[in-house]
Amino acid sequence: MPRATKRSQTKDAPSSLESYREKRDFSRTPEPAPEPVPAADGPLRFLVQKHAARRLHYDFRLELDGVLKSWSVPKGPALDPNEKRLAVMVEDHPMDYGSFEGVIPKGEYGAGQVIVWDNGAYSPDEGGPLSFHDPAEAEERMRADLAAGKLSITLRGVKLKGSWTLVKIQRAENEWLLIKHRDIAADGERDILDEDRSVLSGLSIADLKSGRLPDRLAWSDLALRPRDAPRAKKAALPEKLAPMLAESAEAPFSHPDWFFEPKLDGVRVMALIRDGQVKLLTRSGLDVTEQYPELIDNLAAQPASSLVLDGEVVALDGDGRPSFELLQQRINLVRQADVRRAQSEVPVLYYAFDVLHLDGYDLTSTPLEARKQYLARALLPGGRILLLDHFEQEGEAAYQGARQHGLEGVVAKRRTSAYEPGKRSPNWLKIKVTHSEEFVVAGFSEGQGNRSNTFGALLLGQYDGEGRLIYCGNVGSGFDDRMLADIRAQLDRIARKTSPFHESPDAKGVTWVTPKLIAEVKFANWTQEGRLRAPVFLRLRDDKQPSDITVRALAEQPAPDLAPAELENDAGDVLEQLASKRDKFLLKVDGQKISLTNLDKELWPKLGRRRGLTKRDLLTYLARVSPYLLPHLRDRPLTLVRYPNGIEGGFFYQRHSEVQPGFVDKIQLYSSHNESDTEHLICNNLPTLLWLGQLAVLELHTWYSRVDPEPDAHGLSTDFAGSKEQIERSLLNYPDFIVFDLDPYIYSGKEAKGDEPELNRKAFNRTCQVALWLKDVLDSLSLSSFLKTTGKTGLHVYVPILRQLDYPAARAACETIERFVLQAHPKDVTMEWSVDKRPGKVFLDHNQNVRGKTLASLYSPRAIPEAAVSMPLRWDELGDVYPTDFTILTGPERLDSTGDLWAHILDAKHDLHSLLGAAGE
Repeated sequence: MPRATKRSQTKDAPSSLESYREKRDFSRTPEPAPEPVPAADGPLRFLVQKHAARRLHYDFRLELDGVLKSWSVPKGPALDPNEKRLAVMVEDHPMDYGSFEGVIPKGEYGAGQVIVWDNGAYSPDEGGPLSFHDPAEAEERMRADLAAGKLSITLRGVKLKGSWTLVKIQRAENEWLLIKHRDIAADGERDILDEDRSVLSGLSIADLKSGRLPDRLAWSDLALRPRDAPRAKKAALPEKLAPMLAESAEAPFSHPDWFFEPKLDGVRVMALIRDGQVKLLTRSGLDVTEQYPELIDNLAAQPASSLVLDGEVVALDGDGRPSFELLQQRINLVRQADVRRAQSEVPVLYYAFDVLHLDGYDLTSTPLEARKQYLARALLPGGRILLLDHFEQEGEAAYQGARQHGLEGVVAKRRTSAYEPGKRSPNWLKIKVTHSEEFVVAGFSEGQGNRSNTFGALLLGQYDGEGRLIYCGNVGSGFDDRMLADIRAQLDRIARKTSPFHESPDAKGVTWVTPKLIAEVKFANWTQEGRLRAPVFLRLRDDKQPSDITVRALAEQPAPDLAPAELENDAGDVLEQLASKRDKFLLKVDGQKISLTNLDKELWPKLGRRRGLTKRDLLTYLARVSPYLLPHLRDRPLTLVRYPNGIEGGFFYQRHSEVQPGFVDKIQLYSSHNESDTEHLICNNLPTLLWLGQLAVLELHTWYSRVDPEPDAHGLSTDFAGSKEQIERSLLNYPDFIVFDLDPYIYSGKEAKGDEPELNRKAFNRTCQVALWLKDVLDSLSLSSFLKTTGKTGLHVYVPILRQLDYPAARAACETIERFVLQAHPKDVTMEWSVDKRPGKVFLDHNQNVRGKTLASLYSPRAIPEAAVSMPLRWDELGDVYPTDFTILTGPERLDSTGDLWAHILDAKHDLHSLLGAAGE
């Protein structure tokens, strides 16, 4: 089988790797051969591989002197210090083994499946000090400890954290014990081995056994050290760092490009740590280190030479919910006696959600997604320090969870965003369960009745962009008697004669005050005049400055991906309307109106006992599968195949329509064939899909490239028109897939002379076998592959790739892979361009990988009498299904039971640079 990378055996590799080299045949095993490695730079790294060989075990490996010192741990590591796990020292492994995941073939040493179960950085800790910042010092200490037969190390992994020891025992030369030291990471109740997935690929041993394969990654590419972080900069620990702030959003949303965190009701605090010394700063830069002494020891014990955390200090009520009212008892305390008393009565926790500096590197420019990975490894949770969990993509579920648990709401954060100190950014959005904001108190009205000695309402405002205080309304509810008295006493101390508002409200009996107090108020919404509707006072805020209270328009939320749950509601309404017996009517969908006509026109003729299928049947099918179909059409130019008089009445190809409704998206792109710009339709919504059905578009053919740069094509041009050079520089010249089109030229014997082969079982069975041969090659290259029927005679295999390669490069990669299949099976496979040379074989057509060429979309109907549709398959279904099993009548039932097997195809992309490099050797 082909190898994805070809590594030379070199005499410059460490001599201790000879035993490793002698045990392996690198022409057969995908394991890396030894290579020279540079000196350690940055913290030393460790990893644990889960290895299903003859017996399942865990391989514990430590970077030292250019190799991985390795121990086989049969029972795996344990967090319980009372568990002493046997660790058998084995041969040194090359550094590149640190990222190896895959299948070692039968007959080879260690045959079986391997995943990277955990990895991270480590430092010797014997005697107390850590050496994460000094690899030379760390290696010198490790050499001495290894020679002495006792290692004490601190791990910063995803699963393994804190201090551990490896102790050599006398029973045998290579036998050691792996033991967890007693610290805050020790846990006698938790079985860490239950967490069975790879920290690299997310795959389990069971996944590898089922055929799913991870990308091949280089050990040097793994961001385990801060110096490896994207856009990290070497820098001293800052003295101060203002926190990044979130804009407000109206409603929850879900989106794959965003993370979602619970919004905690506490005080924002930056933790600055250098060599065990801790400083805590509020968002305004106030030093509050002495106010929260119970946090200091746990923060000082964090395993880093220098560290900056962003997080929230919270106090929990009796139900375990963050309570700002409780926390207020801790805010602004100065006397140590008061702090100690409050500490025992209202203890606090620190939830860390971001890391901005680590081991001498500034990470503020590093994308959030990478910062989260560093935080998960670097933070040692325990005691009063916790890691704040986040949700990926499912923002609405996170919001509902926050509501159910009585939290404030969620904060949405764009996963690619940098950290912008001191800025309020649209890359962070806060979505509250109830509308609440902070306002400056600018005055109060006279109280009546039992409020005659306090006040009636507070007058509220916010500062605009020019520093002017803008009136926002009054709040008179939400106060108890003690609040009224306390607030009135504070108001009297800051009373003034003139209004602080830029334009004062028309109000009588008002006492103006200097705008120093900040009130948090919940409310129903804003009026058109910019006033609060149904406001209720919540509390005064002491943790913010009046100048921070600014007028903020709601941030524009990202357009959500087409979610099946939302689309199903619209589709259900469409289906109710299509159940009407009328031959024409005005369809209402998603706020749009579509004129439907000739609904009873037959598009597919009667076949056997099945009735003829009509335009109504087509529209019904499109509506039913729209939650699954639309995401695969989204942002891709279309080629439409129209059959206005049914499949027996002729057809024509079309890229656009003379008259298009306003809801139809379209783009201009340069056509080399026409030597001019042409218009193409894009189907991004349900109204467009149904409008195409009304036009009797029976087949939807999509490009393999799309116009949206997210998430892997930033930097490519979005200008598709004007010239060949423009489109070749653009997104549309970089496909999301390599496409393999398997077309059988095996005839049934019933075809008329000159006709293409018709669908027959012998031909399809042969095509299934060729597809499995192709999959063997793709597996050997660690390339994930997605399979579907064409809806006619053949099969399509899609390999998702990062948009780094243009169409010619993708076509070359496809041709290279197909030639491996051809060389192994020349009697059954052909790549001949001449049709005369194809009969009796399955044709592999790499020439489909050309800009502008299209294949029938997933779930597209096909213009054949059976009304079959292109349907995704599981690989283990080959041989058990037939293309005509899936039609516009039966396809929706299939989806009801399987869901969309290609739902996450764009999440399975691979980097093909290494593959093309190997092909050129």
